[in-house]
Amino acid sequence: MPILVPLATAGAASSFMAWAVRGRSAQMFGRSHWHGPRHIPALALTFDDGPSESTPQILDILAEYRIPATFFQCGANVDRLPEIARSVFSAGHEIGNHSYTHPYLFLRSPAAIEIELRRAQEAIIRHTGATPDHFRPPFGARWFGLRSAQDKLRLTGVMWSAIGYDWSRRAEEVVARMAAAASNGAILCLHDGRELGERPDVRVTVESVRRLVPLLLERGYKFETIGRLLCPKT
Repeated sequence: MPILVPLATAGAASSFMAWAVRGRSAQMFGRSHWHGPRHIPALALTFDDGPSESTPQILDILAEYRIPATFFQCGANVDRLPEIARSVFSAGHEIGNHSYTHPYLFLRSPAAIEIELRRAQEAIIRHTGATPDHFRPPFGARWFGLRSAQDKLRLTGVMWSAIGYDWSRRAEEVVARMAAAASNGAILCLHDGRELGERPDVRVTVESVRRLVPLLLERGYKFETIGRLLCPKT
């Protein structure tokens, strides 16, 4: 019988650590947001892993409906496609930090985590002129040392209210999932790249955006960047 106590304790500790690393509302490894204010009919559409060769297609759709979005960019992709990275910012969208090489951060040293964030920050600033205020961890995974790195670079973590799984599902499934999750203050996560892949196939993402944006506008939602969603003007 005595062995049941440490086993239960170990199980609880394991569950807590799993939540701290991947839980969207977890704050253990740094200040983070997964949802905006719930009293305003506004939400944020966000894109991870870009820029990619297909990012301009998404920019065209956003321009058609005159809505802003937030693009969490990988520094290595910014270095590879600086003109596309600049076009995101010049179109009025917000750029966030998504690390340099898109690694899992857990089990990495604090120094390695800081290097990932700092290299991405420097690449984005160098090529676009934008200084990111927000960071989204690759795969939504956080670890010891991230809080310090965010503080040094003045970055606030951002998770999501819903993720579209647009890398593995059909467009109609992605749209249905995002539409069902839409609510005041929601942060919706899609992908305009596929980690560091060159010329990734993001046709599902493009088609999902093409269908989702007018649907949510018809419901009366206003689209905001992460910065404006989390700090609305009064």
